[in-house]
Amino acid sequence: NKPNPFNPSTTISFTITETADVSVDIYNIAGQKVESLVNGTMSAGEHSVKWDASGFAAGVYFYKVKAGKFEKTMKMMMVK
Repeated sequence: NKPNPFNPSTTISFTITETADVSVDIYNIAGQKVESLVNGTMSAGEHSVKWDASGFAAGVYFYKVKAGKFEKTMKMMMVK
């Protein structure tokens, strides 16, 4: 995600190699899902989604990108 750290929004970019069901979810430090940004079928290629976290507290968050069998979780930090 860029920028990282961010305030109050960040852009999560990812590339998928084939059409797949894709989800991008945001989790707090306790592992609770706080928002779903994407949940649907996407075509192969480069994609990005913006997260506006202005309604959330500063701190560490994680985003999980799932596309078909691929899954990756990354850390990000919001500062205020």
